[in-house]
Amino acid sequence: MPDDAADLPTHLAPGLPPEAFEVHLPKMTDEVDPERMELVTKRLRAASHSDLSPRRAALKELADTTRSLIDRLVATDAPDDVIAAALAEVSSAAERFATHNQGSLYGFSEAANAGVREDPLFDHSPLIGIANPLAPPMAIAEEDGVIVARAHFGQAYEGPPGCVHGGYVAAAFDEVLGAAQSLSGAPGMTGTLTVRYESPTPLKADLRFEGRLVGVERRKIFTEGACYAGDRLTASAKGTFIAMLPGQFLDLLAEREARQADHR
Repeated sequence: MPDDAADLPTHLAPGLPPEAFEVHLPKMTDEVDPERMELVTKRLRAASHSDLSPRRAALKELADTTRSLIDRLVATDAPDDVIAAALAEVSSAAERFATHNQGSLYGFSEAANAGVREDPLFDHSPLIGIANPLAPPMAIAEEDGVIVARAHFGQAYEGPPGCVHGGYVAAAFDEVLGAAQSLSGAPGMTGTLTVRYESPTPLKADLRFEGRLVGVERRKIFTEGACYAGDRLTASAKGTFIAMLPGQFLDLLAEREARQADHR
């Protein structure tokens, strides 16, 4: 019987016993296992910018420089000779990495689980990764049971004039609510994400995203979030995550490794 069968009307789930349709109240956040909370916050602390190893510091600086290039390149009025010179320099830099492989980036960031890697694996996230130039990045932390992320979106993220593209706002919520749902003790993957755009989200401004665990019902994990520019609410969100079955994450990793092997 599916774990969420109780959400189905009886005519859509014939043959199920009556108890399958009983209402199960969600577990609230004050019931979260303290040990689980500490584990999650430890991982978030590992993704912070403090106490960087020489390698992490160098990768962050390289990514920061690349972000600066991206920001200045968008809608530039530079003359053709400057663009041509930059192209040659960037092409030369990219060629330095051509003979170096990209390994698997998934796993835990604690030293006990990271193997020989010196850099926590969150460094490569497309939203919070300090070594990923596609990331703003967002600085994320847990504060009294609330996931708080601070972000500053530059010119490359523009949608409406002077505003962050709504797709990036949604992606930021997916990251923040994804961190919030992990406090449930049975983290999963995004099932649904609903974003309400309350007011324009400004570019080149300090933004604060908040995410909260609302409750858990069977495999469903419910979260809510908000984004602020100063005291002004710019967007709100609700997310439902589905806890993964045992071994499902390992299956995803195995499929990814198989695809990579086919392209080597």
